[in-house]
Amino acid sequence: MRKPMRGRGARPVMVLVALVISLAGLSSAPSAFATGNWTGSWSAPPQRPAEGLFHPNWSREGFDHNSVRQTIQLSVGGRQARIRLSNVYGTKALKLSGASIARTVSGAAIEPGSSRRLTFGARDEVVVPAGGQLLSDAVWLRTSPTGHLTVTLYFAEPTGPVDYHSESSSTSYLADGDHRFDTEGTAFNRSTLSWYVMTGVDVVTPGNSGAAVVAFGDSITDGVRSTVDANNRYPDELAERMAAAGRPRPVLNAGIGGNRILDDSACFGEKAGTRLRRDVFAQPKVRTVVVLVGINDIGHSEFPFPPCIEPTSPVTARQLVAAHREIIRRLHARGIKAVGATLLPYKGAFYYTERGNQVRAEFNTWLRTSGEYDAVVDFESVMADPADRDRLRPDYDSGDGLHPSDAGYAAMAGAIDPDML
Repeated sequence: MRKPMRGRGARPVMVLVALVISLAGLSSAPSAFATGNWTGSWSAPPQRPAEGLFHPNWSREGFDHNSVRQTIQLSVGGRQARIRLSNVYGTKALKLSGASIARTVSGAAIEPGSSRRLTFGARDEVVVPAGGQLLSDAVWLRTSPTGHLTVTLYFAEPTGPVDYHSESSSTSYLADGDHRFDTEGTAFNRSTLSWYVMTGVDVVTPGNSGAAVVAFGDSITDGVRSTVDANNRYPDELAERMAAAGRPRPVLNAGIGGNRILDDSACFGEKAGTRLRRDVFAQPKVRTVVVLVGINDIGHSEFPFPPCIEPTSPVTARQLVAAHREIIRRLHARGIKAVGATLLPYKGAFYYTERGNQVRAEFNTWLRTSGEYDAVVDFESVMADPADRDRLRPDYDSGDGLHPSDAGYAAMAGAIDPDML
């Protein structure tokens, strides 16, 4: 069951390169009229353009005289907003001809009267340099915790391949021409299940809304196999839980399907340690990171599928521990609290082996008993089938033995003590 979802063109202007974000962190000038605390409210790590492994996407072909409409769920609300764009993997500059932001009704439809023109250095058009990211100017737009926003990006000229986030579990829409301010959304007649170019939404809160929590990991953090457009990923469920308790907190999803901690991959992103700088440290106000990664290292070392996964020697628990220790060290060097999460049962998954499962058990024992993480979330204990602790509970299993169901993702969020964060 889906959760309830919550124009005029601008004159041509000169192309402007503005508000570039360095990969070491935000280096842009403060947006005009920002009068509060900027915090991240939604994020999706960028990935290299690639052919779709599980569903088609538009990242390789890019866009030409197209409007791309994307809907996201915030974790905290505010009174101003700005978006973050990525051309990290681009080999040439990416020209954006215009953008808008609005509150969502449903599908590609937006709330009448809520649409705002997004600018970059007060201009509609902007160039995102190859290898770079940038922020838009701030706009006045009141939003609520776990509210829904729709962002429309218009590309008047051919872009070539674009950065994207493969597994969005959310529908993105495409139209020919400039439809940034189309309220009904009827022109958006094509769709995919990926996000494009946009990698973050920040909001200004009137006071101190609490420091941000980053959920960092692989497809289980990314919410793969959760119900499309229902926002049932575990980070979403965690944000909703805290908002319902009157303690809204920024929760940023830095999961990438297929991601690993020991090795890069062409289709599943750089290894977790490499991603930290861009996907965690460059986010505003991050104080806690929940790390759940390693199951793909185990599984894919036993069964190297798909072709973008290079064969490796079978992974050991000692290798995983060493990689996690490096992540802990780097988080602590930034004054960030490191919360480790045990790897979920995966018996029945396509890459399950008894040897691999033993590695998982050894790693989880280290994580629980070593005291090296500042705190531990024991997802394994919550998610395991009482009749067979190496399997997911049947009602928590999406059906592939690896990824949780909607109920399973809710149980993961319920396993996290907000005071731990």
